[in-house]
Amino acid sequence: MTKVDMKNGGKLGGTFSLPGTELTVHRMGYGAMQLAGPGVFGPPKDRAAAVAVLREAVDAGVNHIDTSDFYGPHVTNQILREALHPYAGLTLVTKVGGRRGKEGAWLPAQSPAELVSAVQDNLRNLGLEVLDVVNFRAWGMEKPQEGSIAQQVETLAELQRQGLIRHLGVSHVTAAQVAEAEAIAPIVGVQNFYNVAVRHDDAMIDALAAKGIAFVPYFPLGGFTPLQSSTLNEVAARLGATPMQVALAWLLHRAPNVLLIPGTSSLVHLKENLAAAELVIPAAEMRELDGIGAKSSV
Repeated sequence: MTKVDMKNGGKLGGTFSLPGTELTVHRMGYGAMQLAGPGVFGPPKDRAAAVAVLREAVDAGVNHIDTSDFYGPHVTNQILREALHPYAGLTLVTKVGGRRGKEGAWLPAQSPAELVSAVQDNLRNLGLEVLDVVNFRAWGMEKPQEGSIAQQVETLAELQRQGLIRHLGVSHVTAAQVAEAEAIAPIVGVQNFYNVAVRHDDAMIDALAAKGIAFVPYFPLGGFTPLQSSTLNEVAARLGATPMQVALAWLLHRAPNVLLIPGTSSLVHLKENLAAAELVIPAAEMRELDGIGAKSSV
């Protein structure tokens, strides 16, 4: 059940400690996907502006940054390195399991050799000797597909034993795949498509919360198809906020293990996103917002 009347816990939504780790992050983080060029492919039009957004986010207190070396590819991680290396006080979470075609197509890269290569690419382009957290991103563009991910998680667990990865997570997965991964190695977080209108993972969020495992919704504002809802607009008007700020605040209210990684290449939008962490949504408005995605979780 959605938690209501829950203050977000202070600056940037309060903090959350990843289970079994030394890592504590603010619940409002930053997703670096949009720092690359159009379609997350190639360089940005203004690299200096991308660097400035990253530095502003960290200056504001963000200490959880989500990335991947297949953003660009390589571009986003190289910008991160230019802006923030040596990443003092930051937790960087990257993902492997995909690659980009010559024309920008999103393609699977899930064999053991491809996963090892991807980890090496992330280490090289970020300028690190060990990665904080690596998520295995199961494939399928629309929604998670059932099927074993044991080989892939075992490959990453071996790299963890070798000292190249500190902690593991999974992304774009079903509940059965989460359980399969947990049987192989400790999992500190799950990253799935979820927002106020897309609620298929309601039960998963609650199950993970009971175990203290983070749930990180990607596309918290709808992704390539931005959220549109008259209810969202009406609630936002009453609260004196933007609809997107309300959508982010709803996620922080949803459960204490939800961590946000909204992405932007704009300083204005960055400030709007971070301000959403201070927004308190009353119980009545939470019930209205819950209704937006009630059918999607069935």
